[in-house]
Order: sequence, then structure tokens, then C-alpha cells
Amino acid sequence: MTTPSSSTQARTASQERKTAETDITLSLNLDGTGKSNISTGVPFFDHMLTLLSKHSMIDLDVKTIGDIEVDAHHTVEDTGIVIGECIKAALGNKMGIRRYGMAYLPMDETLSRCVVDLSNRPHLEFRTPAGAPDAPNFPLTLTEEFCRAIASNLRANVHIEMLYGRDGHHIAESIFKALARALRQAVELDSRETGIPSTKEAL
Repeated sequence: MTTPSSSTQARTASQERKTAETDITLSLNLDGTGKSNISTGVPFFDHMLTLLSKHSMIDLDVKTIGDIEVDAHHTVEDTGIVIGECIKAALGNKMGIRRYGMAYLPMDETLSRCVVDLSNRPHLEFRTPAGAPDAPNFPLTLTEEFCRAIASNLRANVHIEMLYGRDGHHIAESIFKALARALRQAVELDSRETGIPSTKEAL
């Protein structure tokens, strides 16, 4: 169960989620400073989540125990599920948010783009050139599955495209940072927005 903050000011949430494959304890603060405490048992994923926290300015505390003796898939996907659910809970009714976010993110020879709409209409469009390489010990498909878990459980429309790149580490890092920067914009409070940013008056 996801627990939002009881305060009307703080945009925070926490969750404990246990399945036969993973045991996750997670908390976050949308209005943080990018502080993180990450432990998933997958060092490269820890690195990516630390980047996600730093560049989104979302404080993130994650402890995931997963069946990494099988592979990292359940750990990565389930952690993405809980992050998505916690961001959604912390946003509440989405009053006053910017809603949309977009970022181009260069990482040496790699360039990625991410566009986010906190629309309550979940969809992931994830595009990479054919033959894009994996990071060492972290297949590019895991990056895609993490992004899909975020989009589905945050109920966001997320478009990610790696425009070009050659190094698998740089590709993953560029995508995670682009997602972080787009989320930072989308969840930010807009001083000019007095209600919910939709003509439907609901998101």
C-alpha cells in the first residue's frame, strides 16, 4: 500500500511491497534536493537511480531485495513500479503542477530525448536505433522495462528516444537523466497555475 504524506504541503509518499520475487521499501519527496540512499543489489541500477534522484531533485530512499540470482529483471521492474506508484501518490490531485516536461540529454557521443505528460493516460513509447548496445551487465531492455513500469504506474504518457549513441553505459545514463529532467519539470508547481492543468479539470 502506498502512503502519501498527511501534510497538505509536503509531497511525499512511501510504500512497502513484498512479492515472491522482490521485497521493496521505498520513500520519496518530490520537493527534495536530489538526495538518495539506494540499495538494490544491482550496482549499475543503483548508479542509475542515484542519477535519477539527483537530476529530478526527487529525494529517493530505496531498498530492494530481489531474486538477482535469477537475473535483475524483477528487481528493476518492481522498483520502477513502486517509484511510479509513489510519485503518483505524492502528486495527489495534481493541483498546480506543470504537468508536462521535456528534456534533451547529451552524454558524450549519445543524445536522448524524453517527453512526459502526467495525463493519467499511461503509455510508453521507447525508441532506440537497431543494434544499440547494452551497458555491461545491464541490458538495454532493462532500461526500457524500468521506464515502462514508471509510465504504467505513474499513469503518465512517456516518450523516450535515444537519437544516437555508441556506448551502452552512456545510452542508459542519457535515458535515465533525460527521464529525470523531464519528470522534474512535470511535477514542479507552477506559480501561475491556480487549478488542475486540464480543461477536463481532472487528471
